[in-house]
Amino acid sequence: MADVIYTIVEHDGGWAYKLGDVFSETFPDHDSARMAADRAASEQRAPGTDEATSYQDSKGAWHEETVSGSDRPETEVTG
Repeated sequence: MADVIYTIVEHDGGWAYKLGDVFSETFPDHDSARMAADRAASEQRAPGTDEATSYQDSKGAWHEETVSGSDRPETEVTG
């Protein structure tokens, strides 16, 4: 099963793709929204370079780690 699922939905008088609770911009038709979602899903799968990152957890502690550029999610477009 895919880690990231983009769903094509009717939205704001047109069509959009949705990831979780977040909508893309509105497109005039289903096909345009589908093409945009396919492009976003493709870019999500594209490998990058290894990068150092730092983040703060919910307790306020800072963490540093290296993120692999090849660690990309499986994606899917539905709808």
